[in-house]
Amino acid sequence: MRRFAAVVGRPDVDPDDLVQEAFLRTLQVRPLAELVAPAAYLRRAILSAANTQRRRFGRTRTALQKLRGSAPCAADAEYPSDVAELFRLSATERAVLFLHDVEGYSFEEVGGMLEMSNGAVRMAASRGRRRLRSLLEEAES
Repeated sequence: MRRFAAVVGRPDVDPDDLVQEAFLRTLQVRPLAELVAPAAYLRRAILSAANTQRRRFGRTRTALQKLRGSAPCAADAEYPSDVAELFRLSATERAVLFLHDVEGYSFEEVGGMLEMSNGAVRMAASRGRRRLRSLLEEAES
């Protein structure tokens, strides 16, 4: 779960914080023993927490970038170019690409893990790859 949180979370957020938030949210709803697929439920909760944090910090990031002008963002300074570009994808796109391309799960399995339809998983993967390709081409120019 920690590796998954590290992939879908913002680079400046500790993955352990995302995992803890997901566990807390889940346990507020029901005990883990009552869940049919606890791992899938927790992955979805981690993804939800990552999206919430991204929205929460979006305004701050935009304001800081405006103050800095054209200075690179924190992710560009901390990570090599390819990884910085990866963090420009949405958390859902990163999750799907990580689970399918890195962990080797099928699209159907990823859909079950993230509680998404097979078509939505395939679309997120396609959109993520297309956007990543575009970002990498921009970086090369």
